[in-house]
Amino acid sequence: MTLTSEITVGTELPALTVEPVSRTTLALFAGASGDHNPIHVDTDVAASAGLDDVFAHGMLSMAYLGRLLTNWTAPERIRTFTVRFGSITAVHARPTATGTVTSVEDAYGERRAHLDLTVTLADGTVTLTGNAVVAL
Repeated sequence: MTLTSEITVGTELPALTVEPVSRTTLALFAGASGDHNPIHVDTDVAASAGLDDVFAHGMLSMAYLGRLLTNWTAPERIRTFTVRFGSITAVHARPTATGTVTSVEDAYGERRAHLDLTVTLADGTVTLTGNAVVAL
């Protein structure tokens, strides 16, 4: 989508649905991010914490939102990007990242869109919410 004056309140970004989170995904993300907390890759550690299995890094879900944004606009157009972690993403869950324009304004000499962002699992669990401001 080209960011033009056609972007209005209610415009939805094309959803990003990723493959189910696998143990390989978790191991690769741990290496890429430097977050080697064993709760994300070691089933014994997860069990000792009272969990059924390992779960995804919260920052992995944030990365999915980042991909959602950069699929829609160039990275240099992102002015702000914040998130709030709401729930864990279990191994084998399938996250979908979505975004909606909530307002459009002129600020600092440019037209900007404010977006609400969400990562939701197939069962309806919202694992992450956030906001972004993007220069149009």
